[in-house]
Amino acid sequence: MPHRVLFILLLALALCACKKPVSKAPIERFQLDGEIVALDPQGHTAKIKHQDIKGWMEAMTMDYPVKDANEFATLHVGDHITATVFAQDLNYWVGEIHHVR
Repeated sequence: MPHRVLFILLLALALCACKKPVSKAPIERFQLDGEIVALDPQGHTAKIKHQDIKGWMEAMTMDYPVKDANEFATLHVGDHITATVFAQDLNYWVGEIHHVR
């Protein structure tokens, strides 16, 4: 019985140690101007062909996670948008999406 308690305690400690650490890095914000070229509803990502993002990257086409489900629901292939790219360490996503008419 004592071995079982010790095993459970060690297992609980190991599981706690496996948690992904929360980054303390600041979240940077960059302005994006681009066109939606594809959407992945299951992954909540939008493939965006964008202009240069000053201070972050050159013009290219790439997938961006969209965390807000309501914002994702408003997107359609062919939409011209402006948005904010949020970057923290190696993580990035888009939000504050606005459609350009």
